[in-house]
Parts: sequence; structure tokens; C-alpha cells
Amino acid sequence: MCLHPVARVSTCYPDKFGVPRQSGLVPGARARLVFEPPFRHPDAVRGLEGFSHLWLIWVFSENVNEGWSPTVRPPRLGGNVRMGVFATRAPFRPNPIGLSAVRLEKVELHPQDGPVLHLSGVDLVDGTPILDIKPYVPLADCIPEASEGFTAVPYERLDVEIPAALGGTMTPEERKALADTLALDPRPQYQDDPERVYGLLFSGWEVKFRVEGCRLLVLALHEVKAG
Repeated sequence: MCLHPVARVSTCYPDKFGVPRQSGLVPGARARLVFEPPFRHPDAVRGLEGFSHLWLIWVFSENVNEGWSPTVRPPRLGGNVRMGVFATRAPFRPNPIGLSAVRLEKVELHPQDGPVLHLSGVDLVDGTPILDIKPYVPLADCIPEASEGFTAVPYERLDVEIPAALGGTMTPEERKALADTLALDPRPQYQDDPERVYGLLFSGWEVKFRVEGCRLLVLALHEVKAG
């Protein structure tokens, strides 16, 4: 079996650290999907604009050489309880394939890049290879009575404080998406040091923050110069 990426995405998450652990958790996390040259045909996306959401099938490209384990420690259980890899969405799998339901904001016909999909609610690292795109069909894909297993535990969100004096050129939309990203607590579950300063990259910004209890305080926002 030989699979080839049909597209790649540009997202606001240049590194794994900080990426939401599921799609849809940060509605303002946006992406631009550009097809690979063999698939840049407008006919390939004909009718896609009629759907509000899409399934993306993609590759955990930063984990392809990391191997896998029969059991993993899901963050939802505090990182201390082991579950079978097939009972989780952990990135370290026998085949490093991910699945995300994302919102389709619009389809753009770009003069050089061909059809470009503008997406939101993504949980993808910048540059992630996309293997396939399928429309989300509520009639078949939504199962209201489905049981959630251990994931039924609701996400606990941190109270995020971004001082107004920081990130002066950041747009309100970027600021909201950053706050939503940080509220999910990107730290490893086993780390809880209120004095430790963490850093992540987000949409061209280097973010420094500290967490104490349920409060996350952003300490610094610096624009990252391209190149």
C-alpha cells in the first residue's frame, strides 16, 4: 500500500506543543489547505462548498519514526493511567494516521495554487500532510446516542490573562484563538510547577507563560521574524 499526500496545511501552530488535542476545541484556529500539484484541479472540489464541515485524514508527520506502544497514557486521564492505543487518539500508532472534523470557511480558486480550502477549528501542526478529504455528513456521521468511554470527562479550562500591553499588533481574532489555545493547558499533564515559565509558538508569535492553579498568565509576546 502506497499513500501520497493530496494536500498540506498552513496553520497557526508551527510546533506540536500547544496544538489542541482534538479538532473543534479552538474554533478560531485557522488553516489554509493547498493541494499538491497533481490534485490542483477545480473539478476535484466541485460541490464541496455546499458542506459546512469536512473530515481530514492526515499523517502524524512528526511522529512517523517514533514507533508505537500497545498502551498509552491519555492526557484526559491525567497522564497517569494506561489505555489501549486503539481506545485512544494518541499520535504514536502502528500507522501514524490522524482524523479531524473541521469547519470549511470557504473555497478559494487561487491563480497559482488552484483550489484552496480555508478551514477553522483545526488541531494540526503547520505543514501536516493530508491524505484525503471527505465531507462531513450529519445524517451518517452524527450519532447522538454514542457512548464516550473515558473521554466523557469534560475539558477543564484555565483562566487565561493576556495583559493588554502585550502583542500590540495582534488582531482580536488571533488574541481570542491564542487565549482559547492556552485555556486548554498545553503543558504535559505531569508538570505543575507554578514557577516554571513555558513557551510556545503561535501564528508568528513567541508566547511565554506561567500557570498557577487554574490561572494562566502570559508574561511575554514577541513577534517571530520570518526567515
